[in-house]
Amino acid sequence: MFDVLGDVNWIGVLVGFIAFTLLGALWFALLFARAYNTSLGRDAAARPEGSPLFYFGPALTALVVTATSGVLMAALRVESYPDALLFGLIVGAGYLVANTVNIAINPNFPRPLFYSLISGAYNLLGSLLVSTILVTV
Repeated sequence: MFDVLGDVNWIGVLVGFIAFTLLGALWFALLFARAYNTSLGRDAAARPEGSPLFYFGPALTALVVTATSGVLMAALRVESYPDALLFGLIVGAGYLVANTVNIAINPNFPRPLFYSLISGAYNLLGSLLVSTILVTV
């Protein structure tokens, strides 16, 4: 499987990583900031404390997800838009959303289903976006 590393669309991985990271910033800082805070049991207007982990952690995970999708898409020879969307849907729902829900259903999340809806939707959309970019660029 790892003999496909030369077939990975690394420019697409870079573009997809940037798009996924920007989507996350838009999603959690602008579009759903208040709802996200509420899902975590915080005051809706709370501002997060900035730290290197806060700023670079999500970007690093977006890079890992994007590179992994690039490797899998090369191995599976996903080369068309319909196949890319199906791949993004399967990975998004089957891994990213399912894992988000699994993380949220513990006593530390006061509103696990609300959190799962916000974060899961971001991950699903991000997976579809990355998969589409990987067959476009």
